[in-house]
Amino acid sequence: MPTITLPATLEHMDTVIAFVDQQLEPYGCPMDVQFQIDVAVEEMYVNIAHYAYTDQKGEASISCHVEEGTPCQAVIELRDRGIPYNPLARQDPDVSLSAEERAIGGLGIYMVKKSMDQVEYRHENGYNILTLRKQFSQPAEA
Repeated sequence: MPTITLPATLEHMDTVIAFVDQQLEPYGCPMDVQFQIDVAVEEMYVNIAHYAYTDQKGEASISCHVEEGTPCQAVIELRDRGIPYNPLARQDPDVSLSAEERAIGGLGIYMVKKSMDQVEYRHENGYNILTLRKQFSQPAEA
């Protein structure tokens, strides 16, 4: 699976998104689906950059590939060696409340869970591993 590893800092956000988009492009991923994937990857990468490492700087690895089929499925994996944290264990925010009434935090992972077909977390061999899956149909041949 194609992978990039880079310092887990916000300065590398454009590189991360460009890498994911580059992997999706050959499969004709529709722009609306690509946008959903980009937003989800950005949200999860920002969380790594802000919260995974405390005193020291660390790295993040992003893998992306497409499983061909009908439909195709984009599979994106984000890995870090930061503090073990399962973002999926957090309770979903009560979106029926106004922004002023709602507790701070949790809205980003909630949006990711709603926009992706599947989101999985595991902690393995010292790594936090978050996997995002999103199905899409390739454009019809002209």
